Amino acid sequence: MSSSSPDLFQNVPGAVSVYEVSLRDGLQNENATVPLSGKLRLVDALVASGLRRIEITSFVSPRWIPQLADADELAEIVIASRAPSSPEVAFSALCPNARGLERAKSAGMKEIAVFMSASETHNKKNINKTIAETMTAFESTIGPAREAGMRVRGYVSTVWGCPYEGAVAPATSIAIARRLFEMGCYQVSLGDTIGAGTPRQTHEVVKRALDALPVEAVAMHMHDTRGTALANVVVGLELGVRNFDASVGGLGGCPYAPGAAGNVATEDLVYMLEGMGVETGIDLERLVEAARAAESIVGRPLPGKVHRAGIRSLRA
Repeated sequence: MSSSSPDLFQNVPGAVSVYEVSLRDGLQNENATVPLSGKLRLVDALVASGLRRIEITSFVSPRWIPQLADADELAEIVIASRAPSSPEVAFSALCPNARGLERAKSAGMKEIAVFMSASETHNKKNINKTIAETMTAFESTIGPAREAGMRVRGYVSTVWGCPYEGAVAPATSIAIARRLFEMGCYQVSLGDTIGAGTPRQTHEVVKRALDALPVEAVAMHMHDTRGTALANVVVGLELGVRNFDASVGGLGGCPYAPGAAGNVATEDLVYMLEGMGVETGIDLERLVEAARAAESIVGRPLPGKVHRAGIRSLRA
């Protein structure tokens, strides 16, 4: 028997990009209102950690998500007072419609994101439109945004399963992702909104996505409801995915997916990636500080593991 071990991760990329969603996807599920000062404190902590892609809010109606009622003020402050000193950081915001796009333009945003679900029921509850109606609405968002010089990222939710319909056919999800790419989204993030995915399922979904889209256009947005987020990330890594969404401290959930836990914690993701020799450009110690700041801001313990357990040496 050979004493040498095979390299189990020979196809893993040497570096990846982490897209931080705690300020939007994370905070939108918090019941207690987080003040603007707290959100700005978290922005500063995330930037200090080395994160270079940060989604800060959503230009959605306050009636739908009161937590994000300060979207215009937050975006204007970040673009005016944070962006000039951190030109390497791409700040983005979710835009549900043409009205949201106009608000993003007014705030000076250079990147927006659009979102929809792969299941009709979740899409209807989340956006109050059918999938076909959502695609039509995007014609007044994606194209005009790009004409204004803005980058547009897309989200497809419930790819790994819907809380109302159950299983979602991978072909359906990938067809939507392909359409968003063709409409002008530079990248499409595939979401396990309810955290139901397992590695074998993830292999099928991601393999189909990479067959349909360039690798740089595919991102993974994994929730950790059932503790499988990092296992699914490893599957994506092995297939060559280089873009992953995460939320510091594991903040988050989904208002329209009962029981869904937060995204994979950014510090847990980075800890694992660094241990695998995958570069992120993120300072893990400062990221842990950001996770602890997030706990302080929301006033409750967060589920991320590394910020609570601490960082041991990743070097032998």
